[in-house]
Formats: sequence, structure tokens, C-alpha cells
Amino acid sequence: MEDRARAAAADSRARTGDSEAIQKNYVTPGLAGEPIKTVDGSQSFTPNLACQKTATLMEILVQPGTGGDLQTVDVARDTNLDGTLDQRMRVPVPVSGICANGVIACSPGTWDRCNYFRWGLDQAQMLTLSQVEMPELGGCYCINNSCGTNLALGNLSSVLRDLGGGLIGALTSSDPRFGVAEAIIDGPMIRYVGAQSTSCAANPALPQTAYRANPAAIQGEAFAASQSNSLFQAVAASPAGIGRAEQTRACAVRREIIVQSWTYDDILTASGPFEFVQSCGADCRRYRLRGNGNCSSAPPTYTALFGIAKPERIVSARITRIAGDDWVQARLNGVVVGYAGKRPWLGDAFPSGDCSVEEAPVNNNPIDMTAAFRAGDARVDMRVRGGKDSRWGTLDVEVRVDTSCDFSERVVDTCSGYAADPACRLFAETVDGIETFRNGVATGLRPLPQTRLVGSASCTMSVERPFFERMRSYRCTLSNGELPQPDLSRGAYIIDHSTETLLADRLRTRDGNLTETVSGFALPDRGSVPACEPICKTRAPKANNDAAPAGVVGAIQNEPTGYDIFYHSCEADRCPAGPGEEIVSACGCLDDFPEAAVMMQSVRLAGADLVCTGNVQ
Repeated sequence: MEDRARAAAADSRARTGDSEAIQKNYVTPGLAGEPIKTVDGSQSFTPNLACQKTATLMEILVQPGTGGDLQTVDVARDTNLDGTLDQRMRVPVPVSGICANGVIACSPGTWDRCNYFRWGLDQAQMLTLSQVEMPELGGCYCINNSCGTNLALGNLSSVLRDLGGGLIGALTSSDPRFGVAEAIIDGPMIRYVGAQSTSCAANPALPQTAYRANPAAIQGEAFAASQSNSLFQAVAASPAGIGRAEQTRACAVRREIIVQSWTYDDILTASGPFEFVQSCGADCRRYRLRGNGNCSSAPPTYTALFGIAKPERIVSARITRIAGDDWVQARLNGVVVGYAGKRPWLGDAFPSGDCSVEEAPVNNNPIDMTAAFRAGDARVDMRVRGGKDSRWGTLDVEVRVDTSCDFSERVVDTCSGYAADPACRLFAETVDGIETFRNGVATGLRPLPQTRLVGSASCTMSVERPFFERMRSYRCTLSNGELPQPDLSRGAYIIDHSTETLLADRLRTRDGNLTETVSGFALPDRGSVPACEPICKTRAPKANNDAAPAGVVGAIQNEPTGYDIFYHSCEADRCPAGPGEEIVSACGCLDDFPEAAVMMQSVRLAGADLVCTGNVQ
């Protein structure tokens, strides 16, 4: 039996001993619809885990430049797993550094004038690269000549894996249907084999992912589903189900404050045959309509259309001036509101009297249009009738708007369900970082009202509130009653009555009586085992090219290069050092705990030195 167990363990380690073995033996064939063998290799089966499969989900091709940057990065992707690469994009900047979720672009060969970009997907699920601040990126490092020579080419495989990992991470985060079965590196290219494994739905917005945006919905929907589930009800009514057990549930009460800034163009837009558009302040503009007419035909109409996105922000709208040679009529939404001429012109017909009077009448009486503009989109028409040489007309419109900031506030409470549940009690709470409840008991601490600046540079407000964020955890009893105490009498009898050579036992028969037995007992010889698993310690030189907002790490260290430390399990007292590694400690029972403790203490004390104090240290 022992030999069979050791053989089974060896087979299991061979097929699942590391990530590469699991990828090769299970993940890749499972997603690709190929046979998977059991641990001992005696049987196999073909799973059907994927709805669609593609030989190439994504291809990334890179070409380093003379400065060590990736001068060209081409990405091709199969968006619908039909076997055709239907999206192609070229990264529009040279890549000087790589992050877990984006890239860094600097002046080629240097770490100057750097910009930071994050991978993502747009509304059409197409890959995009958007500019962000560096703290929004993670795991960044430098690859161009400012950090070392030949870093990209010398580490091309890891560079491709890190670059592709950011793209695949953005894809799978936005569309959880996709799964990656395998990554293949071929020179300057990495290719990903993919499949649709999470869902057979055509829409990437899966119902299963809705809880990520609204986790509080799980509680109510799970309860509703449990009431109609016969299996759940059977388990809940079982002896184990009626016992008493508690579960800790975390939630938060957050105050969300939104400050919205407005510009003139956010509120109102205008189009028409304007002679000019003038600013009369940050919240005011003047528009002049101009056109020609004649006496021999119907007066032409010149129209200005005003699109009003926020009617409630219209302060005033009026016609300030009507002028022309000889007659000009103004209309608002098809209704005559004013004119300029020697006699009234209030209808659709020609104005009474002759046409060419060699006068240029002007009407400077303001005509208020505020009510019409506050009702929504508005139309202002100008009709012109003239003679002689000029035959022109103008109409001036002035509109003022309210560009002050909007302020809205709401409290998002994801704890209301737990607070109203009689089976739940408040166990811990922090209010704006102040611990007010600990282990179900109030600490007596209460935060003072806080003042915060909210908004943007163009629209900032100072807000004082009793709290901004409450983080809570509740202890909820899953069911009523107490768990039954286990029967330990048989175990106690075995311990009390057994010896090193005799095993005593007491069993309860079907009729309720107890039967006592005594039998010989001996442990098999387990043999000798080594004091430890022999390991060795190696190191390999590396450039300190990790990047942070302050710059590249190597540029602010005494030595721009360092070492990566590796530990290997020895094989027949031989250290399996990797390429470029030198052995630091030979095979044996290594104990590097003191070194690890010193490193952790150094980091802790270095962090303590960054704290400002009132005393000279």
C-alpha cells in the first residue's frame, strides 16, 4: 500500500507539480477540447469547457529601436473568436517602460518627458490606450538604454509576457467570457490561444458580473432563490442546518458629493447665418443675423436655431437691436415679436407702403425671449424687404446663462439590509478612520466633523459633514438554535484503555448496547527521513530598472545594478541553477530566517524615519 501511495504521489507531482505542468496537462487541453488524462494516465476524457475556440486570440509583435525602447508594438486580436484577426492597432508611442496594466513612453533612450498609458477597452470592446497618471499603473519597470544596455532584447521573453499580460488583463477584466489557454513566444512575437469559457452568451455584460458593481444585491437575491430551492430547504432543515453558526459580513456607508462645473457651450449652442458672434462675458454672448432682401419677390427668411441643453440655466434672452434698409421683421418660434420700418409689419404679407425710401430704420427696444428659451430649443427668424442699393437687414440676439457650479450629495448605504436584519449585530465600525466599535463594544470614540474640498480646479467647494465614510462589519446568525455537542465518549475510551501494543475500542450496536473489543496494535516501521529538504541559493545580476513616480529606482541608488535571489530544490545533491545564475549557498539545510528578519526590520525602520515628529531625532 505504501509503494502504491508513493507511486500515486509521484504521478501527481509529475502532472501538477508546477504551473507549467498544470497548464500543459489540464488548462490547455481543457480549453482546446482535447483529451485530459487521469493522474496515473490509465484513462482519459474529452471535456467541453468552451463555447468557441480560436487558434489565435491575440498577437503582439515588437521591434526594439536604437535607444532600447520598443519602437514598434503591433497588436492584432480576434474579437469574436471566429479565427480572423479583425482588430489591429499600433501603439502610437515608443515604449520605454512596461507596467502590469499599461506602458510608459519617454523621449527615446532616456527617462525624460515621460507619459503614462493604461490598457482598456472602449464601448465597442476594442482595445484602447488612454493617458493616466503614474499612480494608476502598477508593477512598472524601465527597458530602454537609460536603465541599462540591451534590456529589451536581452530579456525579450519576459518583456513580451509582461506586455501581453497587461493587454490580456484588460481584455478579461472588461469581457469575462474570454479565457487564455496558452501563450506562445516566437522570437519578437507572443501569441495567445483563447476560448470563450465563462459563458455561452453573446453579450459581454454577463448577469454573473453584475454583483461586482452592486455586491449588496447578493443578499436579497440569494434569499429569494433559497426560498424556492428544494435542495437548500432540505439542507436547512437537516440537523446540521438548524445549528447555530455566525458569519461576518462587511459593508460601508459612504457620502458621495458631486460638484459639476458648467461652461456656456454646455448650456447653449447656436447655428445660423451669423455675421458675428461676440462674447459679452464668461456667461454672455451676442449673435448678429444678417441677410439681404428685395422688393420684387417674397421677403427671404434667415433663421438662427438655439439648442438649449439646460433650460433652467438661461438667465435672460432678448433681441437687443433690429435694423435694415428698408424693412426687417423678427419672429420667435414662428410668432412676430418685433420689426424695424416706417410703419408696422406684423403679418405674413408685404408691409404697407413703398419699398425704397432711402431710410435705414433701427429698433433698439429690447424684446424679451427668456420664457421661450427656458421652455427648450428656440428658433429666431429675420425677414428682410429692401430696395435701392443696400437691401440689407440685421438682428441682434443676446443670451446670458448661469455658469455657476452644481452641487449634489447622497449617502450610499450598503449596510441597511444587515442593520434591519434581527439576526445581525454590529461587530466593528470605523468612521473616517476612527474606530468606534470593536468586538461588538463601543469604544467611546467619536470623530469630529470634517471639512473637505471637493470638485475640480475650476469648481471647488468646501464641505463640512459629520462623517464621510463608515466601514462596518456585522456578525449574522445563520440559523436559530445551538449546534449539538459531538459525542466524544468513544474517543475518550480508546485513549484511556489502549496501550502501545493493544488497541481498545467500544462500539454501539444497532440495539443500543455497547460492545468492547481489544486487538493487537503496532505501527509499521516508518524508516528514517532526512532532516530537511535540501535546497540551494543562487543569484543572478539584474538592472534595478523598476520605475516609480520619483523615477527609475537604479538612478537614485548607489549601485544601478542588483541581484535576483533564487532558491532551488536540489536534485541528487546537485543545484539546478538557471542560466546566468551563480551559486551562493550549496545544497543543504539552509536557514535564511535571520537575513529575512533583518530585511523586514530595515524596511520597517526606514518607514518610521519618514514620519515627521516634533523632536530632533
